[in-house]
Amino acid sequence: MKAAAVVAEILKREGVKFLIGYPVNQIIEAAAEADIRTIIVRQERVGLHMADALSRVTSGDRIGVFAMQHGPGAENSFGGVAQAFGDSVPIVVIPGGYPRHLLNITPNFSSWLNYQHVTKW
Repeated sequence: MKAAAVVAEILKREGVKFLIGYPVNQIIEAAAEADIRTIIVRQERVGLHMADALSRVTSGDRIGVFAMQHGPGAENSFGGVAQAFGDSVPIVVIPGGYPRHLLNITPNFSSWLNYQHVTKW
C-alpha cells in the first residue's frame, strides 16, 4: 500500500466525504479509489476557500479537506491557509512534495518551511 492510499484510508475512517483538489496530487486519485468524492478546481485558492467554507458552514462538524500540487500550487494556496488559521477555521491541507533530491533548492517553494507559521500540527 502506498502512502497516498494510507492517507485516503485515514480520511475515509475520519468521515471525510469530499476531497477538494487541484491536480497534480497522488492523494486525489487515492481518495477517489477509497470512495471519497473528489472535487477538482481550476485554481488552488478557490479550492482552499471551498474547504474553508465547508468547515465554516457546518461549524466544524465536517472538516474541509484540500489537496494541491507541490511548489506553485502550495505557494498559491498560502494566503488562504493563513486566513483560515487567523480565523481559527479547522481545515486539512495536504500539499504535494518535491522529490527528496529537489528539496530546499531555490527557487522551489518549501511547504514545510513556510506552512509551519500558519498551521497547527
